[in-house]
Amino acid sequence: MGRLTLILLTSTLLSSYFHPGRVVDAQSIFTIREVSLSMEPSNDVPRDTNVTVRCRAVVSSLGQEVLNRQYTILKDRVQVYTKTTTSSEDLLYPLPMARAFNSGKYTCQIAIEDKREVSKYQKLTVTGLSKPELHLNKAVVNEGEEVTVRCTAPGETGSIIFYFYEDSKEIKEEQVSSNYAETKIRFTSTGIHKCHCAYTVVVVPDAFRSEQSNIVTVSVKEIPYTPVLEILPIYKIYEGDTLDISCSLRRPQYNSQSTQLILSQGTQLLSSGTKDKLNHSLVALAKHSGEFECRLEIGNVVKVAKKNVSVTELFSLPTLTMSPVEVFPREPLTLICKSESLASERLHKEELTYTLEPSDAYLIPRGAGVFQGKALNADFNYTCTATAKGIMKQSKILTVRPKLPVSAPKITVLSKVILGRPFEILCNSSTGTLPINYTLLHDYMPMDMITVKQPYEEARFTVTITRTDDISKYICQANNGRKELSRRLDATVIVPLSHPTLTVVPTLGEIYEGDHLYLICGVQGTPPVTFKWYRVGNENPLYSTTSNSNNTDYQVKDLAKHHSGMYFCEAINPANTAVGSNPVTIEVRMALWKKALIGGICLLVLAVLALLFVLYYRSKRGRETYSPPATKASYI
Repeated sequence: MGRLTLILLTSTLLSSYFHPGRVVDAQSIFTIREVSLSMEPSNDVPRDTNVTVRCRAVVSSLGQEVLNRQYTILKDRVQVYTKTTTSSEDLLYPLPMARAFNSGKYTCQIAIEDKREVSKYQKLTVTGLSKPELHLNKAVVNEGEEVTVRCTAPGETGSIIFYFYEDSKEIKEEQVSSNYAETKIRFTSTGIHKCHCAYTVVVVPDAFRSEQSNIVTVSVKEIPYTPVLEILPIYKIYEGDTLDISCSLRRPQYNSQSTQLILSQGTQLLSSGTKDKLNHSLVALAKHSGEFECRLEIGNVVKVAKKNVSVTELFSLPTLTMSPVEVFPREPLTLICKSESLASERLHKEELTYTLEPSDAYLIPRGAGVFQGKALNADFNYTCTATAKGIMKQSKILTVRPKLPVSAPKITVLSKVILGRPFEILCNSSTGTLPINYTLLHDYMPMDMITVKQPYEEARFTVTITRTDDISKYICQANNGRKELSRRLDATVIVPLSHPTLTVVPTLGEIYEGDHLYLICGVQGTPPVTFKWYRVGNENPLYSTTSNSNNTDYQVKDLAKHHSGMYFCEAINPANTAVGSNPVTIEVRMALWKKALIGGICLLVLAVLALLFVLYYRSKRGRETYSPPATKASYI
């Protein structure tokens, strides 16, 4: 016992030596009963309120041990404050002059040795934001000049998004982690511009928006430079006319500031340079109808002059068509190239010529824009060109795709053909340009038609026949401009079974013990036929067999009395409809030799009885006719 006390004392001293700040007994026992967090003065406070986050831990321990407590304050699951203490007093985390950024969900965690506890969360909401302040480094500028703009959110912290506005329209956005943002704004239009800003403090998942800042007015002065755009002719312009275009600069006298002129139409750059004037000429085409632009660039300033030009077509874009619309290889065809409209005041119809490309297309010109020949065996692309007064216009590509003649269709059945029941017939041609019209014919009379327009479609016809020879009367016709007939439909017709009979040999009334009995089951219909014989009262068949004949028999050898009863048969073929005969009553009579034997025995018994009777009669009569001498004894 004394040795154990020494060991515990030594352990305590060593623990104190190696952990001088920790005075917990090696055998300390404690429990963290509760951790709670509260906001003072309230969970909802206005801006600039001094807020205190109070964390209270209730810990029970054995004895007077001093426990090291590690407190951690978390805001939205992120650690914001930590402290280790041996005091049992509440932990206080101050938030002086609270701002919107301080809003969030707070929790408190306490750790003592290997035990941890976390409080429930408390949400702090700080309402109200300071008014933003806007400052500009200039109040009067020239157009195109930049101004430095600074927006400040006094006293705010955290992640802040600043918004800058020009004439009530948002023009920039900056996100920073400080309480101000600075940016540059370029004014491209003259006059008085009003600027202001606003900001949003982001506290995930919430955001708090400020009010509008003060308004700062900026005066933008125009620089005395003007672009001038001139286009000749001024009035109605036709294709083939020459367009003279000039882009020039009007500047103040004695001003030599560098400039850049750019002449363009849409996305096409026509001319550019640093001189005070650009000249450009072109032959007017219909595609030149639209807006021309003369652009002046002076440093960061851009000025634009625009004019619209309308070019009247001499003739419209030609169209190339084919007649007939569909052709087969080597069939005659006609290609017609034609411009639907022309400017008759500038162009005569005879001045417009047409050519076909490629020139070796095996088609011969037969008039203005008319080309004739025969379709090729494969697809071929054609275009035509209309030309007049140096203007050339080409049609869209016309692809002539000769139709592939349909091949002779195959006619098949998709299921078993059973007399009197519906079945499907498939008509299909292996080659041929779609669409293909398939017509089912019966004795060359149309029954139904299906049009196949897509490769995955099929021509399936549902029919019913009532006679076996009707099957060969069906044929199929395929037509895609060329017609082809199939062969006659060849398929096996299954006739359902009917008229089942059960024949007995020998005939009824002549069936005796020891005979051989034949039960012959017969039907009408298509073999193979599966026959089954049953005895009434027994669910399982006595015998089953499949035959390619319409009748077969079941033999019962060496008949006996117990074979008497009612019998019937069932039959089924590929039509899957079973038929059954009427029951037949079989009575097995006694064998003839048994009857003869019984008769002989009876006759023998009668003969023996008759003989005994005769003998008895004779013996009795003999005693009556003979009298022996009387004696005393006999007398007595």
